[in-house]
Amino acid sequence: MPERRHRRGPWASVALTFSLMVLVAAAVGDQGWAFSFAAVGVASLAMGVLYLLFPQGPLFGLGVATSLAVYMSLYVVIGRSAFPQAQTWALPVGFLLPIAFFVLACWVKRRPLAALASEGLNDADLAHLPRFLRWLVFCAVVGVVAMSAPINRADPIAQTLVLLLAQSLIGAISVLFVRDVIRLLVDIAAILTLVAARLRFLAVPIASYVTLFSLATVTFACLYRIADALSAQPLFEKLGQTARINFSEALHFSVVTLSTVGYGDILPRDDGIRILAAIQMLTGQLLLLFGFAEIMRSRTRGEPDPDGSRR
Repeated sequence: MPERRHRRGPWASVALTFSLMVLVAAAVGDQGWAFSFAAVGVASLAMGVLYLLFPQGPLFGLGVATSLAVYMSLYVVIGRSAFPQAQTWALPVGFLLPIAFFVLACWVKRRPLAALASEGLNDADLAHLPRFLRWLVFCAVVGVVAMSAPINRADPIAQTLVLLLAQSLIGAISVLFVRDVIRLLVDIAAILTLVAARLRFLAVPIASYVTLFSLATVTFACLYRIADALSAQPLFEKLGQTARINFSEALHFSVVTLSTVGYGDILPRDDGIRILAAIQMLTGQLLLLFGFAEIMRSRTRGEPDPDGSRR
């Protein structure tokens, strides 16, 4: 049974990465679908290789998937600003370069890195964080220089060459600090393991809060809709104009009011409705206090040790 679970682990991690990258890739489809498909394929393949090298469980995959998604997002934002006219083929290639450098370095140094990953799995130690920050600072310098230099005014060929050069430089920096990056990813997996063990103690307060929040939302939405329907004049403004609201709009206004977001697309224009909305806002604050109190009470019942048992 443990052996079967181990074989499923890489597929679970790859599937997690694939799903997250599909979400990001769909959002950045304006960069060209070729880039989106290439990014999904490259990230998923990289995740599979990293998991084979460091089989630390699905939480390790979650940390790597999150890192890849953040990298893809930053790449799109910086690339659009600094290299707006770079040739289309260069976008997926530039995205691939740092990942290829990093994965290749992991493969070359797989034995010491695997030993490092195994040692740190159950011992999250961020004492080496300053060394990781050096990698982050060097990569950030490359990004800042790319955005501040007038590269975006150059011709497409020049922008393409600088883009590939900058990404190659980031890849070289990743190779230099590969040990620190892997150790941080393992630390994140260890931290997520502790968080997952603690989450089961929060299941009751979370379920209670969501239930009461939903009850208050629906109840006040019904009151808003009934009051508006029974009134001789509309009690709300929609986009600056007096109008009656339907139930879906009343439900939207109820959620916005209870969460105190206040979009301003629907406004109460009657004193009675304003008082009702004020009561709902107060109810929302009381719900927050209730949720906080329940969370604190769950902590006093015992926090889990790293193995998931109560203290």
